[in-house]
Amino acid sequence: MVVLLSRLLDTDCLNLCHRVVDGMCGREPPLRDDYSTTWSLQEWLELLNSLTALFCLAVKSSSSDEEVLAKLSDVSSRHAEAVLSVLRSRQEEIRHALLDRTNSISSATLQDFEWQLKLALSSDKISSLHTPLLSLSLDVRENGALQPVTMELNKEELSKLISSLEAANKVVLQLK
Repeated sequence: MVVLLSRLLDTDCLNLCHRVVDGMCGREPPLRDDYSTTWSLQEWLELLNSLTALFCLAVKSSSSDEEVLAKLSDVSSRHAEAVLSVLRSRQEEIRHALLDRTNSISSATLQDFEWQLKLALSSDKISSLHTPLLSLSLDVRENGALQPVTMELNKEELSKLISSLEAANKVVLQLK
């Protein structure tokens, strides 16, 4: 990205960064045709990926100005300031776009849940079980319709479910 940004004038760098953020936010991204005389296709893709990754990482990790400038240490100070000014001015927009992207993974949302702890004393194959089972009922809303989901989990399955939910929560918290 270092050499690639230096080929632009300051105002062009600022415009390009705004267009990259536009693309991240679901609006019209920068067009290759507008910059075809400046960069080859491979350079263009590398620059777009680098800028997008920089903006995403800076917003996800709530990077300070110094941290962002450190990542842009090989870029001229004028170009680095242009990137930083776009990041500052559009940080909330980028955050919302990243959250929307995460939320769009599934249209289903949990509306309500109920649980019961049961003790299975025996089964048709084993006369003495004494196994605790969790009965979990979920009310999931998908595309406006409420769908009940019921599952019965033993101790190991419950541990796996809790670990998965904790990992998912950790990812969501990192995006905020």
